[in-house]
Amino acid sequence: MSNYRAPVDDIKFILQNVLNIEALWQSLPALSEVDFDTADAILQEAAKISQNVIAPLNREADEEGCRWSEHGVETPVGFKEAYQTLCEGGWCGLGGNPEYDGMGMPKSLVAAVEELIQGSCMSFGLAPMLTAGACLAIDAHAETSLKQRYLPKMYSGEWSGAMDLTEPHCGTDLGLIRTKAVPNEDGSYSLSGTKIFITWGEHDMTENIIHLVLAKLPGAPAGTKGISLFLVPKFHVTDDGTLGERNAVFCGSLEKKMGIKASATCVMNYDGAKGWLVGEANKGLACMFTMMNYERLTVGVQAQGVAENAYQAAVAYARDRLQSRSVTGVKNPDKEADPIIVHADVRRMLMSMRVLNEGGRAFYLYVAQWLDIQKYTEDEAQGKKASAMVALLTPIAKAFMTDVSLDAAILGQQVFGGHGYIREWGQEQHVRDIRITQIYEGTNGIQAMDLVGRKTVQANGELLHYLIEEISHFIDSIPADSGLTLNGSALKNSIAELQAITQKIISESKSQPDILGAVAVDYLHFIGYVIYGYLWLRMAHVAETDDSGKFQHKIALANYFFQKHLPQTLSLQRKIEAGVSELLTLSADQF
Repeated sequence: MSNYRAPVDDIKFILQNVLNIEALWQSLPALSEVDFDTADAILQEAAKISQNVIAPLNREADEEGCRWSEHGVETPVGFKEAYQTLCEGGWCGLGGNPEYDGMGMPKSLVAAVEELIQGSCMSFGLAPMLTAGACLAIDAHAETSLKQRYLPKMYSGEWSGAMDLTEPHCGTDLGLIRTKAVPNEDGSYSLSGTKIFITWGEHDMTENIIHLVLAKLPGAPAGTKGISLFLVPKFHVTDDGTLGERNAVFCGSLEKKMGIKASATCVMNYDGAKGWLVGEANKGLACMFTMMNYERLTVGVQAQGVAENAYQAAVAYARDRLQSRSVTGVKNPDKEADPIIVHADVRRMLMSMRVLNEGGRAFYLYVAQWLDIQKYTEDEAQGKKASAMVALLTPIAKAFMTDVSLDAAILGQQVFGGHGYIREWGQEQHVRDIRITQIYEGTNGIQAMDLVGRKTVQANGELLHYLIEEISHFIDSIPADSGLTLNGSALKNSIAELQAITQKIISESKSQPDILGAVAVDYLHFIGYVIYGYLWLRMAHVAETDDSGKFQHKIALANYFFQKHLPQTLSLQRKIEAGVSELLTLSADQF
């Protein structure tokens, strides 16, 4: 097995050379003190922790898993110590509000650090990820007293966070939840009910766990309009900030899962647990979405990070594994066979993995850039555009990145041949771990429906206009004598096709509402390939105009993407144009 290497150089290339991120930070008053030297130092330290502390745990932790008992959940060997290392370095509060002892770093830097942690061990990385998300929701919606009491300890890593949404009888349709919250005389609430699939809902890495729980108040409106959000600590916190008695929230069991086996996926039971309202009553779903929208981007980052790990292992194996001879002549005369990296089909798999991974890295940093603008800009027009871009790009980042990252990991497994199916080599773990990213934080089908429904049809295509305008402007700025003109023309053709099918969907949905569900995933993938094409064009443009020559490989990779991956939009176009087709022909009993 190869050792994970944090891809810091490529992250820096995108931030510094493609996005010109320091100029953006300097233009936003709240981030004006963040420079690239600081960012570089943070990335280098994150790389050390990811490579030297977290990554070595990944394989054995997957074998060991978490252990449940009536006393709590015990994590795999080394997890507590690794989490303590994160706490000591202040990593849990990297993007936190400085008013409550967070570091206040931009999302475009935080997301890069998240890739390193998730790529080195996704099971472990879920814990700080969920804590950061819980902090976002608390900071955005909770009363000042709750922020003061909980945020500093969560930013320090002494306490962790969990998101408690799903129940046994309902998944995405949260309006069906049955967990109840009854008001107490002291202003708190007593919560009773059961939640399932709660990642890191119980563990031994921190002294307290802060649960954000969706529940319904007595007499609340039916459906999602009657959901409220509550903060429920594992241990009560006294007025002086110390821990008090145990709250009535317990882990009933751990789920037995396909992947991320080293993380605790809990069934959580609330038996009159005391909690506090976060935000307004019956507005809990909006509060939770503050957390979920950031988490959806991070889910894409998770998948891409693990796929990067799979790629590194596949390349190392392909360089070392001897099998057959090159069809163009012997390349390794001193050995009985050539390394498999000489074979065109193996290179096809490795090249595809690389363009999808590096395209995904550019994409998540691009989305994170818009999140920074949305949060910190003081310019009204810029803020409006940023909000539109974030709304449009978030479901694509979550769904497209996780779909193609799974594809990349499967290619990596295929490079190994039979060894890719054997646990000791690690590739099958990458496939298993990435698989969950297509499901949680809203399945990819739900993301696609959100994109085509709310973000496209209901918005009459206006959100997409911002993206197309930006891409078209960049294509038009490429000089006529550039070697990128053919790729630019191909991308412009894809944009024209995208505009046409968007209008077709908007028009036909008025009489055929089922068309949205029929084409949603294909439509999301179409836009995903267009965005990756745009970002590969930007990366290749940097390489072409750089005199040092150190980025020249990006041009070859970009050309490969445009030749082998962007053409998939042609088949997606045909599928979308087919509309509902025969989808509704069969009766339910004919399936």
